Amino acid sequence: MSADRVEPLRLGSKAPNFDAETTQGPINFHDFIGDSWVVLFSHPEDYTPVCTTELGAFSKLEPEFTKRNVKLIGLSANTIDSHNGWIQDINELSETNLKFPIIGDKQRQVALLYDMIDHQDATNVDSKGIAFTIRSVFIIDPKKTIRLILSYPASTGRNTAEVLRVVDSLQTGDKHRVTTPINWVPGDDVIVAPPVKTEDAQKLWPQMRIVKPYLRFTPLPKEETSANV
Repeated sequence: MSADRVEPLRLGSKAPNFDAETTQGPINFHDFIGDSWVVLFSHPEDYTPVCTTELGAFSKLEPEFTKRNVKLIGLSANTIDSHNGWIQDINELSETNLKFPIIGDKQRQVALLYDMIDHQDATNVDSKGIAFTIRSVFIIDPKKTIRLILSYPASTGRNTAEVLRVVDSLQTGDKHRVTTPINWVPGDDVIVAPPVKTEDAQKLWPQMRIVKPYLRFTPLPKEETSANV
């Protein structure tokens, strides 16, 4: 495995490239992304309870990500053999068929590259006292730009529906130059971005309603309200 990182990761950073072994064979990460969106997410350890529920949930929701041109790829500081054995448990317990690759990052090279190491929970370590990976989530667009970074403690399982919701929001915003309000889901009204002048916005969005000069809502066209935007 090889990896290289020059600067701290921020929203808008280019996702660092790396070569790694996965449960589906070796990959170059940028080649894996290709022209797709990617959700890269880490878990602390194979054969653990919270992680098992999470990977099962991501597996069940994978068809929805696929509809949106999103690839899933997992990671933890375990071997490929460990991942492959654990996948059988995930499939059994979640009644699923996990298909996305999981990176074997035993030396924590990718984990360090993407700052996935736990520096808070002193109990989140392996038998040698080396920190496990935390529950990180990166949403990366086809330009290899990091669009979202989430980090959860080892004790807290993630919400896969929220990850999917953010993908919907980002893709909708990119396509229509809009933003999305609190708790937005596809089909809800969106917000006209502040840089768009009201007179221009009224031409683009005839159904726009002005709540405040800085807060303007509009529905999307009917054909754009499906989850797959």
